[in-house]
Amino acid sequence: MRAAGTTVVVGSGHNALVAACYLARAGQRVTVLERDEVPGGAVSTVERFPGHLVDRGSSAHIMIRHSGIIEELELARFGLRYLDCDPWGFTPSDGVRPPIVFHRDLDATCASIAAACGARDADAYRRFVAVWGERSARVMRSFGGPPTPGRLLRSFWGLDARDGGSALSREFLQTGDALLDYWFDDERLKASLAWFGAQSGPPMSEPGSAPMAGFAALMHRLPPGRAVGGSGALSAALIARLRADGGELHLGDAVTVLRRDGDGWLVRTASGRELRADTVIAGSHILTTLDLLRAGDFDAGTIDDWQRRIRVGPGIGMVVRVATDRLPEYPGASAGESARGLQFLVSDRNQLRLAHGAAMGGTLPPRPVVLAMSFSALDPSIAPPGEHQLSLWAQWHPYALADGSDWAAHAEREADRVIAEVERYAPGFASSVRQRFVQTPVDLEREMGLRGGNVMHVEMSLDQMMLWRPLPELSGQRVPGAPGLYLTGASTHPGGGVSGASGRSAARLLLGDRRKRRFTLPRRR
Repeated sequence: MRAAGTTVVVGSGHNALVAACYLARAGQRVTVLERDEVPGGAVSTVERFPGHLVDRGSSAHIMIRHSGIIEELELARFGLRYLDCDPWGFTPSDGVRPPIVFHRDLDATCASIAAACGARDADAYRRFVAVWGERSARVMRSFGGPPTPGRLLRSFWGLDARDGGSALSREFLQTGDALLDYWFDDERLKASLAWFGAQSGPPMSEPGSAPMAGFAALMHRLPPGRAVGGSGALSAALIARLRADGGELHLGDAVTVLRRDGDGWLVRTASGRELRADTVIAGSHILTTLDLLRAGDFDAGTIDDWQRRIRVGPGIGMVVRVATDRLPEYPGASAGESARGLQFLVSDRNQLRLAHGAAMGGTLPPRPVVLAMSFSALDPSIAPPGEHQLSLWAQWHPYALADGSDWAAHAEREADRVIAEVERYAPGFASSVRQRFVQTPVDLEREMGLRGGNVMHVEMSLDQMMLWRPLPELSGQRVPGAPGLYLTGASTHPGGGVSGASGRSAARLLLGDRRKRRFTLPRRR
C-alpha cells in the first residue's frame, strides 16, 4: 500500500533536494534515496586533508543567489550563510601591464580596466554592463520555470522591439567571441570574459554562447557567493529544511529499478528495499534515469533512441585540490584583490581554443587552462590556522583519450602541469603546496555519477538547451509514457551549475498536476 501524496526522489543532488524541500513544505510525504554515503552530489564538501573541508564538485555559487530559492525556503534559518566574492574576478599581470580586477563595484572595475587595458575598453565595459546586465537578468528570469515558448516569450518581452526583435535574437545567437570582439579591443580582457563564459562548458566559438559571456554583467548586481563551510553547506541546509518538514533522506542505497505500478510507481533499491509512491522525481543523470526505466521494463526501443540522441560530449575538465601554507602571490596585486574570487589564469583566447581543440581530438591540452579559487582567504573555517586551500579547475580535458591509455597513467603528471600553470603567474606557488587531491574526468564519473566526466551532465550546446534539453520530448521535465515521473538536475533546463531552478520547477509541476487530478470530476457514464 502507498499513502496518498507520497513521492520518492532519486538522488540527493542540490536540484533533487530543492524539489524535495518544496514538496515537503507543501505537506507531501517525501523520501530521498541516495546511492552515495555523502549527500549533495556535486554540491558537497568532505575532509580530504586533515582539517581541510574540500569541495567535491562546485565551489562558487552564482545562479542560485539570483533565483529567490534561498529566500523562499528560508535556508538562512537552517544554517546557510553566503559571503560575497568581491572582487569576483581577477586576471594576473602579463608582466607589462597591471592585473585586471573585477570588483562588484562597477566604477572600481572600470578603473582597473582603464589602467590595464586603456580608457576605451573601460568605457566599453561600462556600456556592456548596462546592456547585458538587463539581458542577463532576463535570462535568469527564463530559468524560473519549464522552458515553454510562452514562458520564454514573457521572460524577454519588451527587452528590445526594434526590427521585431531580430537584431536582438541575432546577438543572443552569436558566438561569445563575436560578442567580445564587438565590444572590446584588449585581448587579455576578452580572454578573461571568455574564460568566465566558458565555465558553462562550451567554448566561446560556439553559436549561442554570447549570453554565457554576457552573464558577467550580472556579477555587478550580485557576485558569486561562497557558502560558509564549503559548497556542501547549501546541501546541508536543504537537508535540514527537508527533515524539519518531515521529509526523509536515506544514504548508501542506490535505486536500481523504476517501474510503473498501477497508477503509481515501484522503486527498488540495491539493498532489496521496495517503495511504492504516487510520484517519482528523478534527480539522477538522464542516462542513469533511462537505465532505471529500462530495468523497470519501459519500452527498450524508445530508451535506445533517447540515449543515442543525448550527447554527453568528450568531458569538460579535471580538478586539482591543494592544501598550501600560503596564498598565491601574484605580482602587482594584494591577496585582497586576487584571492577572494575567480582567478582567470589566461591572457589569450588562443590558449582556450587550442585546449578545446585538443579535447575534441581526445588529447591533453598543449597548455592547461586553469581557473584558480582560494576560498580559504574568504572563509578561514575550511582550513587549519596558517594554511590555505585552493581548487584548480582545468578545462578542457577529455574523458576518453584517443590513444586508449588509462587516465590513471596521466593524472599526477597532468596535476603537475596544472600547478605549474599557477606557478607561471604566481612565482613560488608550487613550493607552497603541501598536499593535493586529483580528480580526473574518470574520477568525477566514479565518485559523483557524472557520466563521461561532464559536470554539466550533457553538453550545454545550443541544440541541447532550453526547449531541447536534454531532448525536445523530455524538456518539459516529464517522460512520455511514464505518468507521475518528473525529471530534475543538470540534465534538464536550465542545465549545469548551481541554480536549483530545475528542482523548483519539477516540484511545481508535480504539485500542479496533483491539484488538477484532485479537482477533476469523474466523467459520467
